[in-house]
Amino acid sequence: MATVNRFEDLQVWQKARLFSKAIFDLTSQGSFSTDFDHKRQLRRAVDSVMDNIAEGFGRGNRNEFVHFLSIAKGSLEESKSQLYRALDRGYMKQSVFDDHYKTADEIAGMIRKLMQYLNQSTIKGSRYQSGNPSSKVEEPEMAYELVIDQESSR
Repeated sequence: MATVNRFEDLQVWQKARLFSKAIFDLTSQGSFSTDFDHKRQLRRAVDSVMDNIAEGFGRGNRNEFVHFLSIAKGSLEESKSQLYRALDRGYMKQSVFDDHYKTADEIAGMIRKLMQYLNQSTIKGSRYQSGNPSSKVEEPEMAYELVIDQESSR
């Protein structure tokens, strides 16, 4: 099992980061690059996914983490809607749309599984822990330990 000490260790955050980069690259090309409102909206929605995962992890509270994962999932769904708009406007080919939509679905599944795990776990979070406890957390297709470090979460 891998150990998670920081939000950067979360595979769901890593995948959301790669998705953000891919969308940035996509929106920097061709006609998409001149539709400033749509470009900005899609980038903000996609960036919000990784940001909310990080913020929720940093809260040190299971319930708040789940709440921020829910916000991240909502932003991901908004991103998928924005992808449809881009497809309809001819900013990307169907195959490019399909690839990005598939990635968004994979991230959504990872978020959903992490939320389910957290909702079923007895982990409260570092805010409620004394010392340096370990708690198990699972992400889609991976399992690792979540080590809550009191000092780094302050």
